[in-house]
Amino acid sequence: MRQQSPLMDPETLDDAEIIARSREDPEGFAVLFTRHAPALKRYAVRRLGAEAAEDVVAETFVAAFRQRARYDLTRPDARPWLYGIATNLIGRHRRGEIALYRALARTGVDPVTEPFTDGVESRVDASGARAALAGALARLPAGHRDVLLLVTWGGLGYEEAAAALGVPVGTVRSRMNRAREKLRRSLRDIDPTTTYEEHGS
Repeated sequence: MRQQSPLMDPETLDDAEIIARSREDPEGFAVLFTRHAPALKRYAVRRLGAEAAEDVVAETFVAAFRQRARYDLTRPDARPWLYGIATNLIGRHRRGEIALYRALARTGVDPVTEPFTDGVESRVDASGARAALAGALARLPAGHRDVLLLVTWGGLGYEEAAAALGVPVGTVRSRMNRAREKLRRSLRDIDPTTTYEEHGS
């Protein structure tokens, strides 16, 4: 009796195994999409809005598929790799991202992130500082904003964010500290990133 391919049971495989097998069985790469696309889309929507996010997610997985032969198979979690590709693609939409934050800063209304509210946004809302947060995000240098949002919205740890951006972990820590300090000043000493402190450990 023929054994079922392990690719049919994605729960038993880590990302590196899926990528390795997809080199011989390209259709198996779809497992990676199913596993990570929803979270990646939420991250991209929050940064760019729904329409541009669809393009970014699609382009991220097309690029990942094309680059899968070069993936470092010693890394079982592909999230830093995928978020790194997505962040580079988001960089092409930088003006749209800043415009989104500035519009939110002016109006305080955020139809983009409303379906994806979490503890951070609830804390900001409770403090009446959501518009201030958007304005502060718009003013952050791109590198600082990328680190901050990979950690807080993308859910990556500092080492994972460093891998995603191709920078040393010390750079991630430095940028995160500076971004948090700027947010504290903008939000009158409220730090909406405190919830994610464990990612820095």
